[in-house]
Amino acid sequence: AGGAAAGLPAGVPGTDFTEVPHTNVRKVIASRLLESKTTVPHYYLSVDLTLDRLLALREELNAKAKKDKEGKPAYKLSVNDFVIKACALSLKDHPDVNSSWMDTFIRRYNYVDVSVAVATDNGLITPIIADADMKGLVAISKEVKELAAKARDGKLLPHEFQGGTFSVSNLGMMGVTGFSAIINPPQSCILAVGATEQRVVPSAGGAFGVSSVARMTLSCDHRTVDGAVGAQFLQSLRRYIED
Repeated sequence: AGGAAAGLPAGVPGTDFTEVPHTNVRKVIASRLLESKTTVPHYYLSVDLTLDRLLALREELNAKAKKDKEGKPAYKLSVNDFVIKACALSLKDHPDVNSSWMDTFIRRYNYVDVSVAVATDNGLITPIIADADMKGLVAISKEVKELAAKARDGKLLPHEFQGGTFSVSNLGMMGVTGFSAIINPPQSCILAVGATEQRVVPSAGGAFGVSSVARMTLSCDHRTVDGAVGAQFLQSLRRYIED
């Protein structure tokens, strides 16, 4: 709805606006994000990860995808698929990160369900890749695409987006080089993934080379994840992504 401040003619600077009613989805998003930022003690850890080997492997695997009669490949792996898998494996290495703060105890999950942030016309929603640590890259890739399509069409079932033990949010495809995401309660952490950039880096023998680098920032709940634990998680993530 449009409107102008009472007693002032339309068109006066600062008085011409449009009011967009809250949708139920937007109300839920607002409530949960406000709860997270006002009740969860966030802190942030950032690392720059080299993706040269990952990108080479991605190209190699995508080249091996079988094609149908129309030439469409059976799969197309994204960088985010690798990040989801690397996070899942790192969570198995560091179960303290795969946890939730409860009233009288910390709940450590014995399974790894990774929530993946998807932007829709109605707002952000986080469909879940269940047991991501036990799934291959192709399975993760197909599931992400299917769930993202259902999310945008408003067809996700409750079990497909309610829950999760860790979240990944990627704005790299929009050119965002780095950001700090808000934790998705009751999860303890969320990884924010920035764009892949070409950077000049030192190499062996004092020379310089060019590498593909992405900044990733881990938002942590300090009640469940101490700084050293968050740093160790990122060390594992670096190992899985760079090696």
